[in-house]
Amino acid sequence: MMINNVWLLAIAGGALVLGAAIAFAIMRQRRLRPDEKRAQDANIDRLYTEPR
Repeated sequence: MMINNVWLLAIAGGALVLGAAIAFAIMRQRRLRPDEKRAQDANIDRLYTEPR
């Protein structure tokens, strides 16, 4: 009976830790500043329009 509790704790705890890590990563994201966004867009355009 005790081993069942350990497995339940391990499975539920792992899911909880994974959910917390995903939530933390989402909260830490930031939006690009307008100048960073323009630079990113320019680089993407250059990447797809320049011949190889």
